[in-house]
Amino acid sequence: MARPVSRLLRRLAAAGAAVVLAAGLAVPAQAAESPRQREFTDAAAEFGVPLDVLLGVSYLESRWDDHAGSPSTSAGYGPMHLTDLREAGGVGSEFDSGEDPRGDDARPALHPAAFAVKPAAPPPSLQTVGEAAALLHTDAAKLRTDAAENIRGGAALLADYQQQLGVHSSAAKDWYGAVARYSGAEDTTAARTFADEVFDTISKGQSRTTNDGQTLTLAAAPGVTPDRTQVTRLGLRPDAPTAAECPKTVACESVPAPYQELPEGGYGNHDVANRPQSQKIDYIVIHDTETTWDTALKLAQKPSYLAWHYTVRSSDGLIAQHVPTKDVGWHAGNWYVNSKSIGIEYEGFGAKGTWYTEAMYRSSAKLVGYLAHRYGIPLDRAHIIGHDNVPGTTPSTIAGMHWDPGPYWDWSHYFDLLGAPLRPTARPGSGLVTIAPSFEHNRITFTGCDQNGSGNPCPVMNSEAVVLHTDPAGSAPLLKDTGLHGTNPSTMDVSDVGSRVATGQRYAVAGTQGDWTAIWYLGQKGWFHNPRNAPVAVPARGLVATPKPGHVSVPVYGRAYPEASAYPANVPVQELAPMPYTLAAGQKYAVGSVVDSEYFSATTFDPAKHVVVRGKTKYVEIQFGHRVEYVKLDDVQLQPAA
Repeated sequence: MARPVSRLLRRLAAAGAAVVLAAGLAVPAQAAESPRQREFTDAAAEFGVPLDVLLGVSYLESRWDDHAGSPSTSAGYGPMHLTDLREAGGVGSEFDSGEDPRGDDARPALHPAAFAVKPAAPPPSLQTVGEAAALLHTDAAKLRTDAAENIRGGAALLADYQQQLGVHSSAAKDWYGAVARYSGAEDTTAARTFADEVFDTISKGQSRTTNDGQTLTLAAAPGVTPDRTQVTRLGLRPDAPTAAECPKTVACESVPAPYQELPEGGYGNHDVANRPQSQKIDYIVIHDTETTWDTALKLAQKPSYLAWHYTVRSSDGLIAQHVPTKDVGWHAGNWYVNSKSIGIEYEGFGAKGTWYTEAMYRSSAKLVGYLAHRYGIPLDRAHIIGHDNVPGTTPSTIAGMHWDPGPYWDWSHYFDLLGAPLRPTARPGSGLVTIAPSFEHNRITFTGCDQNGSGNPCPVMNSEAVVLHTDPAGSAPLLKDTGLHGTNPSTMDVSDVGSRVATGQRYAVAGTQGDWTAIWYLGQKGWFHNPRNAPVAVPARGLVATPKPGHVSVPVYGRAYPEASAYPANVPVQELAPMPYTLAAGQKYAVGSVVDSEYFSATTFDPAKHVVVRGKTKYVEIQFGHRVEYVKLDDVQLQPAA
């Protein structure tokens, strides 16, 4: 039950300005003119919360954006990410749609059943809006939609948490425990990690313009050294030794997925391997769970379900590892990609929610950076991919492939955090471009967020996606994706990736006309608006693949499997099934890498019987459409982009 804000803290309201000055956080005049900056200042004064603490917590939740009242992917609202799972909704799991997450033709399709019963009550960390509403004596709807009230609600929660600690101080360093409590974490390590990130933000300072054009500044305060001992008074679960493979700078726990035989035959829910000795790890695949953290962890521990390598929690960035990175998870829907990748699930709902928390971005970037360094994985969009970039295995599986983490994942910010920003690498006029719209200004109306295929408009939100047209005009039809739609054009449904490109992806230029640029995409020219004064793509350098002279067209594949002669007698030959697309002479596609052909045969519970089949055929990974595909090296010539 929520407690009222203490009288002592309310009396501090009159000294609000003094609190700001005592913390050394006088806001520059330019930032003070921002209405939202004023809302933070007023809320800090009203509830006696140091302004830098309030700004720091909000930055780690939302980067100060209000998102027009739309929920995050984990049911959080507004600048303070007040959560309301009952309103945002979301049940089931990512794999309820029918995709075979294993994607191995040598085994029956895997269609595991998730939990059918929705929890009776959301976990407290996903229902903080009610607590804030009680403190403010207002209704939850106002906190979800009114940015100023949302900020007041977050300030009231912090003040209440501080009261419960019995700490009476206006110094930011003495609010460490309240900040840790705000994370919603149940264990000490996760709470500390969240609070450390907040105080690191306070120490370094931040300034940015939000998605609705508001300029805010958190002045750097390098002298703030928080009292980290306060976490021990929160009654959280104590730290426990963990064997998880994570960097030391994140909160990480081990929640192992069971590898065991099942009574009805078969086994679950991943395959034991010996990577990278047995196979090189080339990809990190980013997913969203389409369910809550608690349910995702229960699913990963279900022997008859499936497992991925890591899950990342939205509220505080806590990481759980389920499968050792040496082993192969069942997550991408393409067995070749599964056997060559690490799968990471992010708590959230790709369509019902429209943004991800900063805590999640930061924790994820640290994990992915650590894994990429450990396994030599390039920090680019040909190797750090979304589930939506994974190709179908055969023509029949294309339509069932997934589209998470969706068009609201901020790839540009993510690569900034990875230390690999998406910048021009060539001079203007290059034959290759990197898609790089301004996330803050790139606002697109998709459809079907309430239910895929409904046709109802989604909220107009910031997006990393760029839409393609058949001609250089916004009124021109979208491109066709024969694998998804046959002869019908693509749509603006949030799940339809048939005529859009994603931030960070590279494409070969097929032409320009005024403020429009064309790229080669699924065998077609796809046009996007790319004005010089507000470009959505930047020139890039690199190799492109084009059919060798004498080839009218070359086949495109969804996996880089060996030639038939490479398979030993006890391993069934895997079909090389061309995709229903055309890579014709004269077309060019950006090269991700040249890869050896491999097939990981793992159809029995006994790892001693697993075999890695390697062929002589080499493949080229190309950015062919929204998804990556493969062509045989013998069919194409590689050349620098002109």
